[in-house]
Amino acid sequence: MHRLTANEAKTQFGDLLLKAQREPVQISRDGKPVAVVISIEDYEHMEALKRQLLQEKLHRAQQDIAAGNTVDGDAFFSR
Repeated sequence: MHRLTANEAKTQFGDLLLKAQREPVQISRDGKPVAVVISIEDYEHMEALKRQLLQEKLHRAQQDIAAGNTVDGDAFFSR
């Protein structure tokens, strides 16, 4: 992963955008990482993976409900 300071990112914004098309670019301020700039393709891929994971969890929850594998909410939260 390429790394830039916040000041470098500001002064080299066009270069930052070009680098982000190839790999994530970490931005740091005062020596601490504060952000990562990624390409739109990488972002859309991550969002699609998150949606897929949520859909799989929903499907498993629906199967559990249909099979009667449920617990009382109050009992669950009191544990």
